[in-house]
Amino acid sequence: MTFFLNRRSLIASVLAAAAAFTPLAASAQEPNPDTLRVALLPDENAATLIQNAQPLKEYLAATLGKKIEIIVTTDYSSMIEAMRFGRIEVGYFGPFSYVLAKSKAPEIEPFAVGVEKGKPTYNSVLIATAGGPVASVSDIKGKSFGFGDQASTSSHLAPRAHLAKQGLVGGVDYKPVHLGTHDAVARAVQAGQIPAGALSEPILRTLIERGTVDASKIVELDITAPIPNYPITMQGYLAPELKEKIRAAFLELKDETVLASFRVEGFQPTSDESYDILRETAQILNLELAQMN
Repeated sequence: MTFFLNRRSLIASVLAAAAAFTPLAASAQEPNPDTLRVALLPDENAATLIQNAQPLKEYLAATLGKKIEIIVTTDYSSMIEAMRFGRIEVGYFGPFSYVLAKSKAPEIEPFAVGVEKGKPTYNSVLIATAGGPVASVSDIKGKSFGFGDQASTSSHLAPRAHLAKQGLVGGVDYKPVHLGTHDAVARAVQAGQIPAGALSEPILRTLIERGTVDASKIVELDITAPIPNYPITMQGYLAPELKEKIRAAFLELKDETVLASFRVEGFQPTSDESYDILRETAQILNLELAQMN
């Protein structure tokens, strides 16, 4: 199914998800809850994410002295709405989904960002089926191109803007196909179900290492400019002492198993201003964030 990146389609997806989260949840917001609900961005299969997050759950429980519940929502919009209505206390967002969440819930606070190869940035990679009809970026014209979730940075926003800068406009020069998750894009391209697509480069590397994707069956076409890495955010209404403990738990995290689940070497402090580049990218694609409130 084709979706065009515009304000109406994204508003529709966010509002549809909102139906599952009523404003009554706001009355349940606790500044120092016994159970801390930690949401992970649903950019891969939910069962895989939850399984890989068990060391994180154990680490946070021991470090914070609280029960930890790991949550993976059905899609990006559902996670945004869960944060908005206080259904989660800590959220590991994609860069653009964080920007969307911040536009809906201004009180949330980004406090840590993953560092990989010494940098708090990563890239999106454009791939094609090996031996398929797309051998270069220019070959994308007139064909289908696979994206992940509409609110995904590296599997939609960044590569779509990257293509636009090269004169390829979605819905005009090629047919956008949204497949939901990064791994779904990689599998579809590998199988030749779509000739090309885009996803996070670190996620693609992980999928190849796991054997989920056969590197010989895909080719890398291009890579985007650096993208600010995934931020970890927390609710602004949490008690100051708890917020400081949560912040320290991530910034002082050294456990390699836990870090591997995030595909990073460590975390460093971050702020909302670090994600202004995503707001600028959204403007390139005529997405009016301010009107989504």
